[in-house]
Amino acid sequence: MGDDPMATLNWLAVIVAALAGFAIGSVWYGPLFGKVWMRESGMTEEKVKSGNLAKTYGTTLLLNLVASFSLAMFIGKGDLNFGLFAGFMSGFTFVSMALGVTYLFEHRSLKLWLVNAGYQTLNFTVMGAILGAWH
Repeated sequence: MGDDPMATLNWLAVIVAALAGFAIGSVWYGPLFGKVWMRESGMTEEKVKSGNLAKTYGTTLLLNLVASFSLAMFIGKGDLNFGLFAGFMSGFTFVSMALGVTYLFEHRSLKLWLVNAGYQTLNFTVMGAILGAWH
């Protein structure tokens, strides 16, 4: 068997890739698509503010770390190009299509799927780029 992927894993890259989702999300769900997302998801400013932000952001970080770690294991010693490809394909084909199936059964709108699937595709693509470029 080859090298132990855990031994060659760049943990700082995994953390940075996980954190990148926050930067992307702040623009995506803010000025770019915030109003559409709120309307299509039924969220209101009051509902957003009433949640436990520490729990929401803390759990989001944990989930992004798991996704980043998994993507890093998949990319392995791949380079920037492979990282971009693997990240895009993971976000678009696995995550976005799975969301699509769920949204169909929940009778959610196409607009909401496009916003959320677009974010996940971009998020995974950026994570893949960071992980592929930064060994």
